[in-house]
Amino acid sequence: MIFRIFTAMLSVVIFCFSAPAIANDESWTDRLAFKSDLRLRYEGIEEEGERNRDRMRIRARIGLDAKIQEDLSFVFRLATGGDNPVSTNQTLDGSFSTKDIGVDLAYVDWQVNDVIAINAGKMKNPMFRAGSAPMIWDGDLNPEGIAAKFGSGMLFGAIAAFSVDERSTEGDSLLYAMQAGAKVGLGDASKLTVGLSYFTYTNTIGYEPFYKAKPRGNSVDGDGDAYIYGYKNIEIFGQFDTEVMDWPLRLYVQYTKNNEVSVEDTAYSFGATLGSVKKKGDMQFVWIYQDIQADALIAAFNDSDFGGGGTDSKGYLLRTKYGFSKKAALGGTFFLNQIDRFQGTEHDYNRVQIDLEFKFN
Repeated sequence: MIFRIFTAMLSVVIFCFSAPAIANDESWTDRLAFKSDLRLRYEGIEEEGERNRDRMRIRARIGLDAKIQEDLSFVFRLATGGDNPVSTNQTLDGSFSTKDIGVDLAYVDWQVNDVIAINAGKMKNPMFRAGSAPMIWDGDLNPEGIAAKFGSGMLFGAIAAFSVDERSTEGDSLLYAMQAGAKVGLGDASKLTVGLSYFTYTNTIGYEPFYKAKPRGNSVDGDGDAYIYGYKNIEIFGQFDTEVMDWPLRLYVQYTKNNEVSVEDTAYSFGATLGSVKKKGDMQFVWIYQDIQADALIAAFNDSDFGGGGTDSKGYLLRTKYGFSKKAALGGTFFLNQIDRFQGTEHDYNRVQIDLEFKFN
């Protein structure tokens, strides 16, 4: 089924681009760039008071970047994982049943000029994530709507409007986000990135939690059916990149506050990454600490693994990775967390992930 969908999509792209390609004496194959990857994962979850879990998971993605013209591209990607907005993992269970696959990316990228780029559709997250940390946005989250990105010299920024939940009989929920920052060179091998973000959701109070109506740590009414707070956040972040004995080193910190509540309203994260895996023999080590209060942010869209996903959690994320080659790597991630503090039932949540990753492009 994946092959049929991808072939049909490719046929449309070829049809649309064949005339311009001939006119410009350029083959349509020169306008397409394919990317694909596969991750095999073992995962063990140990939660205090719950039965331990062990499972196997896969993540498979295949996509293309089609150059429509010099300043305009179309990006499309299919991925496993069903409809989960913050995970493309697919658990291997269900008595060998056929696994779900869906549209992970589908957007146009228009480079208006040397300063401005506009994305529209289901796109990669346009917001800069300090340290690539998942405190606010999960790395797999691909929002839907329109965004403009800016970059000139050391300054950068983004402004976006995303559709979160369209309702036929009630008000829609939208996400508006803005970000501005600067990247300052500090010598030959060091750089400091600092910035400020603002993001706000419309129509949350009285509406059911996003994605399958699960609060995931956010405060809801007595029946558990609806949010009781709004979410309007300021984020401050900083990231420092340098080298230590030819090893890339990244230090970061970020802080956010929800201005619509007066308790359980803040989240912060800091950490370090040493090394980078790009070729055979490369190694990487990651250390992150996060503290995310219950209503510091919308719980549906941050890390799906830390604390089991959502808010009302704190603790450590430890990761290591080794490159067997330019195309294959072995990694391990460990989560040592405490969850459900605001609910008054704080307990331990530990998770281990062993990953074998392959890239085919």
